[in-house]
Amino acid sequence: MTYRKKKRTQKRPHGQIRQSQVVTTFGPGALLDLPDYSVLVGGLEGWRGGGDEVLEPRLVEKLQQWLHKPDLKLRLPPPDEDDPTRPKTGIEVWRFPQWFISQDVDQDGPPATAGMKKSVRSRRLVHIKALQKGKLEDDDRKKHRVVPVRFVRACRRGHIDDIDWYAYVHRGDTACRRKLWIDEHSTTGDLSDIVVRCACGAERPMNDAATTDLHALGKCDGARPWLGPHAREYCKEWNRLLVRTASNAYFPQPLRVIALPDRNEDLVKSVDQVWERLLEFVETMDDLEQDRRRKPPVAKALEGFSNEEVMEEIQSRRSGGAPQTAKPVKEAECEILNTSEDEIGSDKPEGDFYARALPRSVWHGDPVMEPIERVVLVHRLREVIALVGFTRFESAAPDLQGELEIGVSRADLALNTSWLPAVENRGEGFYVGFKKEAIETWLAKEAVQQRGRQLMEGFDRWKEAHPNSRRQFFGLPYVMLHSLSHLLITAVALECGYPPSSIRERVYACDAGYGILLYTGSSDAEGTLGGLVEAGRGIVRHLESALELGRLCSNDPVCAQHEPANTYESRYLAGAACHGCLLIAETSCEQHNDFLDRALVVPTIENQGAEFFTV
Repeated sequence: MTYRKKKRTQKRPHGQIRQSQVVTTFGPGALLDLPDYSVLVGGLEGWRGGGDEVLEPRLVEKLQQWLHKPDLKLRLPPPDEDDPTRPKTGIEVWRFPQWFISQDVDQDGPPATAGMKKSVRSRRLVHIKALQKGKLEDDDRKKHRVVPVRFVRACRRGHIDDIDWYAYVHRGDTACRRKLWIDEHSTTGDLSDIVVRCACGAERPMNDAATTDLHALGKCDGARPWLGPHAREYCKEWNRLLVRTASNAYFPQPLRVIALPDRNEDLVKSVDQVWERLLEFVETMDDLEQDRRRKPPVAKALEGFSNEEVMEEIQSRRSGGAPQTAKPVKEAECEILNTSEDEIGSDKPEGDFYARALPRSVWHGDPVMEPIERVVLVHRLREVIALVGFTRFESAAPDLQGELEIGVSRADLALNTSWLPAVENRGEGFYVGFKKEAIETWLAKEAVQQRGRQLMEGFDRWKEAHPNSRRQFFGLPYVMLHSLSHLLITAVALECGYPPSSIRERVYACDAGYGILLYTGSSDAEGTLGGLVEAGRGIVRHLESALELGRLCSNDPVCAQHEPANTYESRYLAGAACHGCLLIAETSCEQHNDFLDRALVVPTIENQGAEFFTV
């Protein structure tokens, strides 16, 4: 995929990133550092030569309902086109920010104070309009290199803009237009050691901008420069200081689904063969039964399907084919994975999903597998990821059902959204299903309920710190399965051939059942090497290793004794969980390493008695 800068400067940068990165990292509104420029990735209107359409009816239907766009489609990001005779393709980007600091123009700042070894380093702060061909020209007409300033302003709704440095340094007064300087009192880059200074003598530390209750950066003006210079919208939020290269500058909001086999696909094809006949002569179940008995072509076409199934399809078509309310994302996936069939999906090279249940004789009998209901080897799967929007400062994770939170204030990808960027990955994995009665028996224990109250108290503290969030506590079964999933990823990665950061999780805790799907996916053959399927065959050994990893952490006893509601640590969504035991790469975790507690999985040194596995 190619990105091209909007024609606002003399130089036209050209580079490439992977299509998947556009959906997961550098979508519209993301800040991107090119070799010579800092830019914002442009909105979908500036994406030229969009790729092929991505077909995934279940995902498209969900997005059409949520965004109220009945004609919405999914498309691959525009591919790079090397053929000079074909139309140019690529993604436009906008140069941002518009303020720069000099690299080799220094001025001695205030003299060193007592206890300081050297004077302050000062560098010019200059707007792009004052540059000459991208460089700063001093009084001697010597040109100097500049780099983008690392501070900008943004709000929780995703709006972003340059800081009004004159208003900031003069505390609201914009009359003075003298030279501005950035004084650095140390080499640490800490905000408390950085001061903005005007030649008139006014100065203000950058630490003021980081203190949001002072409202130092003023009200947001609704700027959306990734959609163009005139794409502002009304906003009543207060601006916050945003470090341009910080990890909280851009949180993409993707929606992921696993492509599932369509059980009605063969039925639809069979009804298509005789649809005109059925439409004209079949009104009731009796009509259908007589038609199948008297008309051999109808009987042959509908062979293998019951009258009830055929009649349901006929009635659905006559009613306009209006789809029923789609099941939640994870609910549908869990139902397929928990089906009683030994083989699921199409065992064809071009098929999207194929899985086989591992015979119980292979894994049943070991005490650690007692609460396990089903093990499924997913030889082939297809994951479709669509980018819906993005947030800044705080990420918006999917809910318990794997769906997007409707109330989240996400930023738009386009002025008029008619399509969304999406990618599809092929991969493999394995699924471990749990017995409902085992989960319910565990939940009834007093020690488990007591631990649940502690975790809920921590979640309440988190809600107090995030009053605008609509996030809900997912419940103890989810926290237990989520923690076990992380332990399994760590254990499996030692042998399966994939690094932990390439293994992803789907945790199911819904009406359809309880389970964990570990899978990997890639746009090429890398995701289908067979390592995870082989790991699924050795599930007993890997599960025992995972439980052993969870019993003792290198940070114990501090980790095991962590209290979720402890305001000193502010890790409200974690129980006994840290980087030494449960935390993994956020590319693998579906909840950004929240809702974890190994005390619900195995006994820790605290021995609270809330563990699910007692062996």
